[in-house]
Amino acid sequence: MGTGMLALIALTPILAVLLFLVILRWPASRAMPVSLLITIAAAMIFWNVPANQIGGAIANGLVSALTILLIVFGALLLLNTLREGGALDTIRRGFTDISPDRRVQAIIICWLFGSFIEGASGFGTPAAIAAPLLVAIGFPAMAAVMVALTIQSTPVTFGAIGTPVLVGINDGLQNTAGFSTATLMEITQHVSILHAIIGSFIPLIMIAMLTKFFGKNRSFIEGLRAWKFALFAGVSFTIPYMLIAVFMGPEFPSLFGGLIGLAIVIPAAKRGLFVPKDDWQFEKESNWDPEWKGVLKTEAAGTVPKVSMIRAWVPYIIVGLLLVITRLDALPVKAWLQSVVVSFGEPFNAGIAVSFQPLYLPAAILILVSVLSVLLYKMPVARFGRAASLSFKTTVGAAAALIFAVPMVQVFINTGVEANAFGTMPFQLALGAESVFGSQWPLVSAVIGALGAFIAGSNTISNMMFSGFQYETAELIGVTGTTTVALQAIGGAAGNMICVHNVVAASAAAGLTGKEGLLIRKTLIPTTYYLVFAGALGSVWFYGFGLNIGSLLLVLVISGLAYAIYLGSRPVSEQEAVSKSA
Repeated sequence: MGTGMLALIALTPILAVLLFLVILRWPASRAMPVSLLITIAAAMIFWNVPANQIGGAIANGLVSALTILLIVFGALLLLNTLREGGALDTIRRGFTDISPDRRVQAIIICWLFGSFIEGASGFGTPAAIAAPLLVAIGFPAMAAVMVALTIQSTPVTFGAIGTPVLVGINDGLQNTAGFSTATLMEITQHVSILHAIIGSFIPLIMIAMLTKFFGKNRSFIEGLRAWKFALFAGVSFTIPYMLIAVFMGPEFPSLFGGLIGLAIVIPAAKRGLFVPKDDWQFEKESNWDPEWKGVLKTEAAGTVPKVSMIRAWVPYIIVGLLLVITRLDALPVKAWLQSVVVSFGEPFNAGIAVSFQPLYLPAAILILVSVLSVLLYKMPVARFGRAASLSFKTTVGAAAALIFAVPMVQVFINTGVEANAFGTMPFQLALGAESVFGSQWPLVSAVIGALGAFIAGSNTISNMMFSGFQYETAELIGVTGTTTVALQAIGGAAGNMICVHNVVAASAAAGLTGKEGLLIRKTLIPTTYYLVFAGALGSVWFYGFGLNIGSLLLVLVISGLAYAIYLGSRPVSEQEAVSKSA
């Protein structure tokens, strides 16, 4: 079979997910089992993957699904413990004191606090923490998940103390001629510059989507009215983020960028700096569309003691500190936690090692801090038991989807066998794309990265799979390999907004299940923006600004952003005249 036919067959599992989950709007618990069966059939019939290798991949996927569910449970347990202890009411009042405007709250919690958590942890933890926190302060569950997923983009490349670069790209380029530490640093610098340009507008896109899909008037313009604050918050993160990456490397851009952004934006918001004059709110909950609602309880848990603002935030502060401490190579804690391994050997003798590190998972920290919170708030054991029970029941709701979604991913990426020379299914997809686009490869480099993240649920794995291929393809068409790999990493980050793992996990954490397809349809908007902008910038970077597709796309993207800001800047009376069409 030729490259084109193999690429089409390799595309089948992805098309199945899109068909069942996004187009037909099946719940993930129904769509993913069918997609798993289709993937297994394609792997065995066309890729000649033996049954024992399929079994090993599924076993590895089941264990990976368990680790994701543990993270979801930990995030929920912490939130419910704070609710039972009275801290959640204080946190809710605290955000109202900063600004009652829901657009401002979404930016602070997701874009800044979420980026800090991403920089410290990764693993989809930011969305799993931010989404239920937004629900707790009054957001519809679906709105909370959507905005929490939207920020799973810019900070992701440098998430978990730089793991997608230090592990993903580093491993992917190990066999590339001329690769060195200097190459990795150059890629880091290119990634940060491109991310900073594209990512600075993500808060604006996020709040425009919030008001369009969940506002009374269903208008993008109501979100665009907050453009000054959105861009202010955007650059308050991306400029420190870029400078740290350029001068220090990939470990701390997202983590310190988030902290610096919080330190700049929160005081400014309290003083009303750049905060929009109109106070945007959701409608009353009784008027919400039923599909927006989840099962997460956020009302006060009976009679609870009043908690000071500092004590209310102590658990989240401890989570952040412990995530940093346990991820630094310079400290012995990381090595000690990673030394504790639960191993299942190589099931079915498939050559796929199945194991996990329970103490190194973010879930361990979240559960530990939840237990410490019982002491902090002097909480009766019965209340903590109620929090644990509720968290467990909510987590179980995500299990049906994840126990099929993650094994499907593992079967897909473990399709390389000696019986054929095809390589894995993801590799054949990349080859097919390269054969179609040729010299225009910079336009689609980021798309390949996003495809890898959508499949694997991880920027790190996407970079492992495709960095070497991206570098070699760039050399063949005469462009710079380091910038092409940078585009790969950017696409891999953007793909986290739509990957099934993150959508299911964040939805479960917010108490929302069965709406994964609807969420992916929404988050495809910022994902498309990210990939088109990245492709345009990459093309112009290589070929210059002129009569080419990249330049045309760049003009269209910049014009669209400028027009959005123009719409948000117009007098309210003029905005209302066009809001229905927006």
